[in-house]
Amino acid sequence: MSAAITPQEMTQFVREGIVIRRNFVASELINRARRMIDGWYHGKMQSDLIESYTQRTFAPELGTHPDVLALFHRSGISDLVASLVAETQPVSTTQIQIRIPDIHGATQSPKAMHVDGVACPHLDPAELRTFTLLVGVVLSEITDRDSGALRYVPGGHLRMAEWFRTEWSVGMTDQVPPNIDDEEGTPLLGQPGDVLLMHHLVPHAVGRNTSTTPRVMAYFRVAHARHAHQRLEALRDPWLEYTPLQPLAT
Repeated sequence: MSAAITPQEMTQFVREGIVIRRNFVASELINRARRMIDGWYHGKMQSDLIESYTQRTFAPELGTHPDVLALFHRSGISDLVASLVAETQPVSTTQIQIRIPDIHGATQSPKAMHVDGVACPHLDPAELRTFTLLVGVVLSEITDRDSGALRYVPGGHLRMAEWFRTEWSVGMTDQVPPNIDDEEGTPLLGQPGDVLLMHHLVPHAVGRNTSTTPRVMAYFRVAHARHAHQRLEALRDPWLEYTPLQPLAT
């Protein structure tokens, strides 16, 4: 499978803010990372910290482990990313997100529609923790929207950029405008090894897991090399940090 974004995928990304590559990450990389995460889940997870894990990351001590980072660095994903964002900061951490089945009795709040790093409930509203591109690696089978699937709004990156330009200001506690907050979103369904490439401005949500198995994802946040100096501009101009896509987006 090609480790570069195709012209058709570039057009899709400009229009929807999303590209999904199926069965992209080799099974040996998936299995190695999943064994470590499963071991943590069954042996080290603290039930009283589930809300903290949900807001930040599960298995925090595994976030910099080479076998987990290999999902990004040894799979070809970095080449996909380079087709979209030419200059990036090093990717050195992983966010592990698990949606725990309801039948396990865990108290895990759903996540409403949001854009990462903007008006996060656990942060000062004036603090921005934004980036450029979200990369998600599916580590467990996701068969329906009610199994804890990520739900995203195709094309929402363009609507969010308009909102950031015209209505939003730093310090607001609203994460998205009302017309997006009301949307159900499209569920990300898939199999271990599937890869999601999603523009940072695509709003998304996560609901309950009514299945019998945990939903496990590994996320990598990719930031343009100059992102720290142009966070506000990147919220308002969706293509500022996507140089290869600028000719298609004009």
